[in-house]
Amino acid sequence: MTKSITVAYGDGIGPEIMEATLEIMDSAGADIETEVIEIGQKVYERGIDCGIEESSWESLKRTNCFLKAPITTPQGGGFKSLNVTIRKTLGMFANVRPCVSYAPFVKTTQSDMDLIIVRENEEDLYAGVEHQQTDNVVQCLKLISRTGSERIIRYAFEYARVNNRKKVTCISKDNIMKMTDGLFHAIFDEIALGYPDIENNHIIVDIGSAKMASDPSMFDVIVTENLYGDIISDIAAEVSGSVGLAGSYNIGKYGAMFEAIHGSAPDIAGQGIANPSGLLHGSILMLQHIGQSEVAQNMHNAWLKTLEDGIHTGDVYSEEHSKHKVNTKEFTQAVIERLGSVPMTLKSVDYASSERKRVRIDTVSLPIASKKELIGTDIFVHWRGREDIEVFANSIINKKVEGLELETITQRGLMVWPSSNSPKVESDHWCCRFKSVNDEKISPNLIIKQLQTFQEQGIEFIKIENLYNINGKRSFSVAQGQ
Repeated sequence: MTKSITVAYGDGIGPEIMEATLEIMDSAGADIETEVIEIGQKVYERGIDCGIEESSWESLKRTNCFLKAPITTPQGGGFKSLNVTIRKTLGMFANVRPCVSYAPFVKTTQSDMDLIIVRENEEDLYAGVEHQQTDNVVQCLKLISRTGSERIIRYAFEYARVNNRKKVTCISKDNIMKMTDGLFHAIFDEIALGYPDIENNHIIVDIGSAKMASDPSMFDVIVTENLYGDIISDIAAEVSGSVGLAGSYNIGKYGAMFEAIHGSAPDIAGQGIANPSGLLHGSILMLQHIGQSEVAQNMHNAWLKTLEDGIHTGDVYSEEHSKHKVNTKEFTQAVIERLGSVPMTLKSVDYASSERKRVRIDTVSLPIASKKELIGTDIFVHWRGREDIEVFANSIINKKVEGLELETITQRGLMVWPSSNSPKVESDHWCCRFKSVNDEKISPNLIIKQLQTFQEQGIEFIKIENLYNINGKRSFSVAQGQ
C-alpha cells in the first residue's frame, strides 16, 4: 500500500542529499508518495521566526511521517530551533540514533562499535526557557519531569527487548544535579526492576563520554537526557568513522521524523560532494517504520556493499581504506548499481524475514498528588553589591516579616552569608532564602509581604522559587558551603 510521507529538502547540502536519497529509494522500489514542504532558512528570511508555515503543519499532521534534510537555524535571539519545535509540537519524545563502525572499510579508532542512543527529546535545557535577570546574569531552566523520564526510559527498555539488545545504560550527572538528574536516575532504577531479562547500569556523563570514545563496546543501549544525548551521539558517530554516516529517527504516539544527524554544512553546499549516507540511513529507518522492510533491507545492504567496495565520498576517503573517491551523484549511482547485492565482509542486514518490529509506546500518567507544605521562599534580587554583604543582610533582617527568617544569602549557589570563608564577590545577582521558624507551614501571604518590604527598600526582586516539604521531605537544594 502506497504511503504518503512529508519531505523537506532543507538548507545547505540538504537538497543534494535529499535528491540522492529519493533516487535510491525509487530505484529500490519504495512505494511512497511525497508531499514537499519548505522549512528552514528561506522561511525564517520571510519573517516567520519559527521557520515553518501553517500549511506545512497540516501536511505533517496528515501523513504522520516526515523525511527531513538538514536545515539552518539563524543564530542569535528571536529564532527558535525548528528541529526542537517540530519534535515537541508533534510529541516526538524519543530520538533514536544507531551508531555503528564499518571497519576495515571506514577509518575508525573503535572497530567494534554497535550501540543505540535513546535520547529524551522534549525536556531538559532544550526546553529553551531562558531569561536575562540582571545586567550580568542570564538563566536557562533545566526541566525534568517524572512523566517525561518514565516515558523515555521505558521506551529504551522496550527497544532493547524488541531488538534483542542485552543491556541498557543510564547516563546522567546526578552527583551534581541531585534533584533533576537524580530524578531521572531514580526512575531508571525503578523501571529496570520490571525488565529482569535486561542488564542495566548507570554512569556519570563525563566518564561516560570518555568511555564512549575509548571503549564503546561496554555500551549496548544508552538512555539519557536531551543535552547529554545530543553530545554523546555526535561523539559516538564521529568515533565510528564520521558524523556524515549516521541517521536517526524521532518518534512519538502521533508521528515520526527521520533525518541525518549532521547539520546543513553550508560551506560545501552546491559543490556536489556531500555524502548522502546519513539521510539515506534515515530513510532506511523510515521504510522499516512504514512496513516496507524488504526495500529497507535492499538499500542498506547495497550501501554496505558500496562501502565494502571502497567507493567513498571525500569525508570518509583515505588512501588506506578507500579505492575510489566519488562525488554525490557517483556515490548514489554506485549504491543503485548494487541493489540486490549483499556485503561479503561487513555484516549484512535482514529486515524482510523478521516480523515488523514496533516498540510499544506506553501512556504515562501524572504522579499521585502529593502533600505539599510551603515553608519558605528563595527571593532572587538584582542588587549591585555596593555595600558589605553583612550590611545588606542586616538591612533585610531589620525589615523581615514576622514568621520568616533570613537563612542564607547565596551567589551562584554558594553561601556568602552567614559565612566567614566566602570570597568577596562583586555581583548583581543574589538569592535571599527565607524560611519559616522550625520549618512550619506558612501562608503565601507572608511571602507577598516580604516582597513588599523589598519594594519599599528599593531592592528589585527578579524571581522567586517557593520552598516546599513534599510528603514530609525537603524538596529543594541547600547552598554550597551550608
